[in-house]
Amino acid sequence: MDLYEYQAKDIFAAHGVPVLPGNVASTPEEASAIAADLGTTVVVKAQVKTGGRGKAGGVKLAESPEDTKAKAEAILGLDIKGHIVHRVLVTPASDIAEEYYFSFLLDRANRTFLAMASVEGGMDIEEVAVSKPEALAKVLIDPIKGVDKAKADEIVALAKFPAEVADQVSEVIVKLWATFVAEDATLVEVNPLVRDPQGKIIALDGKVTLDENADFRHPAHAELVDKAAENELEAKAKAKGLNYVKLDGQVGIIGNGAGLVMSTLDVVAYAGEQHNNVKPANFLDIGGGASAEVMANGLEIILGDTDVKSVFVNVFGGITACDAVANGIVAALGILGDEATKPLVVRLDGNNVEEGRRILAEANHPLVTVVDTMDNAADKAAELAAAGA
Repeated sequence: MDLYEYQAKDIFAAHGVPVLPGNVASTPEEASAIAADLGTTVVVKAQVKTGGRGKAGGVKLAESPEDTKAKAEAILGLDIKGHIVHRVLVTPASDIAEEYYFSFLLDRANRTFLAMASVEGGMDIEEVAVSKPEALAKVLIDPIKGVDKAKADEIVALAKFPAEVADQVSEVIVKLWATFVAEDATLVEVNPLVRDPQGKIIALDGKVTLDENADFRHPAHAELVDKAAENELEAKAKAKGLNYVKLDGQVGIIGNGAGLVMSTLDVVAYAGEQHNNVKPANFLDIGGGASAEVMANGLEIILGDTDVKSVFVNVFGGITACDAVANGIVAALGILGDEATKPLVVRLDGNNVEEGRRILAEANHPLVTVVDTMDNAADKAAELAAAGA
């Protein structure tokens, strides 16, 4: 889960990382009141989960509460790369002597963690990495040893931070590592990490991505979810314990196992090229169990998507045999009743496949078409989706 800047800075502050005060507002009047409380020149910053806010007019300086109200009014409702601004962060303006960059992230390629640091912050780090790779220090972090003061000093030296701020930066790095570990994050980024004219190091901006697989350890993280921006179907699926991702297509997909579902996405996309270019409408993995309740929940989610014109149920029977899956489909259609109105193409293979097909044939549900191969089933599902479009 990606956090908004104000949420990231709240987490930083909780772990002792130096940040500026401020508060978040959803109306111009609230922004004005925050500026009045701060009693200084402020920056009004759009809260969206994307970069490029400044270039899009989402970051503005305001000299007074009245000016803050006007600037917030201009930013709220702004479309920044497809993200509509619903909140602004109002925080004191900071004089900046130098801008740096720092992050901890999960390095999937090397199966470890990575620290990245540069004395050239305040711009896209991707640009620095390409145009001046020597200006970006990359240090692998042993997940067992972590980051103590000695390791932080090593990172600071490799990145060539100025000697006068080296100790401060090291202290911030240790605290950022503590944040990274304690919150089960996959990314903690500060850009820019600034030195003000008084020589103080401040995390002026922040990005944090939390590992949702660790939510069971962090009940408080549920409060960080922006329910207004969350996809309704994805939220509903999550509440039912289903792995679901909404896509922009017309063929709903249910499968057991992420690998099979991803393969099904590719096969449906390919088949769709022959049928008015229809595409997969979702990713839905029901996992190892295909009980009537699980299947009904999956179908309910997919059928609730108005974009879906047909559903492809692609199951390979292993631990859960095909006859159990077939019984689940029949029972699920019975549970859904009149709510089930779109054609289902079912492909079963693996353990007890013949019995599974027999059960579906005997049920003879008018919405269900059983197809023997994955390719033919994908083609049929695409054909039905195109016909229903």
